[in-house]
Amino acid sequence: MEWNAFAVAAFGLLGAGIGMIAGFGPGVGQGYAAGKGAEAVGRQPEAQPKIMLTMILGQAIAETTGIYSLIIAFMLIGLARAVIG
Repeated sequence: MEWNAFAVAAFGLLGAGIGMIAGFGPGVGQGYAAGKGAEAVGRQPEAQPKIMLTMILGQAIAETTGIYSLIIAFMLIGLARAVIG
């Protein structure tokens, strides 16, 4: 195997690992949103359905970032496997 192919595979795997760091952002954001949602329901229990709907929609949108980074990581791993052998 040439050095260039090895470097492409190595940097692809490195990029996949770094890309998975993006999974921490949605987790922190969703935890913060859930805490604030519970706090808001505690203050105004009658607004609970509207608060929950908004919170769940926001968490679904935030989760797309983590899913996107996971897909890119899988693509980079597939590239590395194709280059190596």
